[in-house]
Amino acid sequence: QVQLVESGGGLVQAGDSLRLSCAASGRTFSTTAMGWFRQAPGKEREFVASISWSGSSTYYKDSVRGRFTISRDNAKNTAYLQMNSLKPEDTAVYYCASTLRMLTSTFRNDYKYWGQGTQVTVSS
Repeated sequence: QVQLVESGGGLVQAGDSLRLSCAASGRTFSTTAMGWFRQAPGKEREFVASISWSGSSTYYKDSVRGRFTISRDNAKNTAYLQMNSLKPEDTAVYYCASTLRMLTSTFRNDYKYWGQGTQVTVSS
């Protein structure tokens, strides 16, 4: 069993930065890929970024590539999402998730464990 707790969300202005953290419990964190998803009001949950078990491979949604950076610290059982140049369209609840795979995935069904989410609001 893996438990995930996100933190770091908040209200910012367009162009600002935020760093989200995802603290994981459980012994499998360092051997599985992690991902970040987001869900805006009235929309489906969508993929944002994924990182492999070692951190050597990452993948991003097109609209965030170059602005967001996913990373992980396996010694701390924590994953991060650094978000720069935030836009109003980035407003959503952000969820971290853990797979049973070692490599990155964009597919929601590959992720077994989910956090409760953290709200990110970007004002224009």
